[in-house]
Amino acid sequence: MKVMVTGGAGFIGSAVIRHIILSTMDEVVNVDKLTYAGNLDSLVSVAGSERYTFENVDICDRKEMERIFDEHQPDVVMHLAAESHVDRSIDGPSEFVHTNIVGTCILLEVARHYFSSLGAEKKRNFRFHHVSTDEVYGDLGATSDLFTEETPYAPSSPYAASKASSDHLVRAWSRTYGLPILITNCSNNYGPFQFPEKLIPLMILNALEGKPLPVYGKGTQVRDWLYVDDHARALYVVAIKGRVGETYNIGGYNEKQNIDVVNVLCETLNEMLTADFDFRDLIVFVEDRPGHDERYAIDASKVYRELGWRPDETFEAGIRKTVKWYLDNRDWWRKVQDGSYCQGRLGLNREDQK
Repeated sequence: MKVMVTGGAGFIGSAVIRHIILSTMDEVVNVDKLTYAGNLDSLVSVAGSERYTFENVDICDRKEMERIFDEHQPDVVMHLAAESHVDRSIDGPSEFVHTNIVGTCILLEVARHYFSSLGAEKKRNFRFHHVSTDEVYGDLGATSDLFTEETPYAPSSPYAASKASSDHLVRAWSRTYGLPILITNCSNNYGPFQFPEKLIPLMILNALEGKPLPVYGKGTQVRDWLYVDDHARALYVVAIKGRVGETYNIGGYNEKQNIDVVNVLCETLNEMLTADFDFRDLIVFVEDRPGHDERYAIDASKVYRELGWRPDETFEAGIRKTVKWYLDNRDWWRKVQDGSYCQGRLGLNREDQK
């Protein structure tokens, strides 16, 4: 089949595309605006494939999206394009509203009209898979509860609210227009090719440069961690085997406090590198961010039970792979740090990358 992936130059999107090209016979159309978080260097291993096509297009550009649907005739849309960094959403929420809500609405409308034009067989097989986050559910606090597919939405940040809004739009287009949709909500991802603003790569790169490792509050916030390649496999399984109209929560059952994650990273670096100091000495506690949720945890039993997906990586093995990847791929992240990875892109400057 032909799979359209929006946001395919991003961290999770690029992992999905690598999985599809390297592990299946499907074709991929990558639609990405190439904002600061989009990096085509993450797709070098598959960019030469005859089954891969790249379209440098903003999902908010309706005419261009109509052209892409008409030209490429996708069987599945996997919608990952989104602004996704909580801190950035606090500093500037408008961009999150525009991309995550307005962009999703435009994409749904184009997909709806495309779907209505299809013949019976192609219409029967078409799927619109919307990729979301566990942050839409809000804060579990000090409870032992898990997020299920029935957990009420209670987003805390502008980012989470924008994703919750887009989830509601997708369900509405299914109920009102009959668009065959699937929704997945995932826990925190980590692994190779992650943009250095996120916790794990930020800690690794700061440590390698001898910089402070800033931890919000006391570092007691709990997150469920999922290796990105496991998530990519799960997303593909949902796209081809999931029941239309259903939501599937995807998690790793790896609940860790942020401070414990940072300590594991430091211990791994201590083991892999020869340094005249303990990387843990770089840890500093900084003022917590506004509205910081205390705990997220996913109940992934539905996707386990119905679709047979299981994560391959333990947290310990995944962290070691991740640290080793950043040690072995310094050219990739140095190009991100100095901005050369997006040289020549319109509308981007060094401030966009900070």
